[in-house]
Amino acid sequence: MPSTVSIETLTERVRERVSPERWAHIQRVAELARAVAEAAGADGERAYLAGLMHDVARELSEEELLALCPPQNEVEAAHPRALHGCAGRKIAEAWGVTDPEVLEAIEGHVWGVNPDNRVGMAVYVADTSEPGRGVNDDVRERALAGDLEGAYAMAIERKVDYLRAKGIPIHPRTLKAYARAHA
Repeated sequence: MPSTVSIETLTERVRERVSPERWAHIQRVAELARAVAEAAGADGERAYLAGLMHDVARELSEEELLALCPPQNEVEAAHPRALHGCAGRKIAEAWGVTDPEVLEAIEGHVWGVNPDNRVGMAVYVADTSEPGRGVNDDVRERALAGDLEGAYAMAIERKVDYLRAKGIPIHPRTLKAYARAHA
């Protein structure tokens, strides 16, 4: 059982914490994560749950994020918004989500996940390619065709390329995920 609380209760709790625009994004990610996971033979309901929870902390203040997840490195200290995955995991745990793979997916949607976490890969791909973003349609299409690993590698590569092009420091876990996805 991935949770000690119902999906309906979690849905209402998330909806109450975020703006209508963020809620629309969350819904698109959750639905796409389910479809991507199922296309790859992974658990669609667990991917949906992780997608539902992935941005629950996205609109917290930097002070709230830092209180929930003290920075572990220079990137986190300089960019507290990047802690919203970690904070989301803590909120999910407090609300009764216990599935380790789902919890890693919630936290890892920002930095990347272990390549054996298919739920996490589905959420990462869904977050980077949901139709409302207007980018990465090819990543989404590849994932929905069943090539989750290939789509995840593309999504991580695009993120690293984007951050490098913008001169934004890259989180060590993202670089590790990038190396693993391209091994």
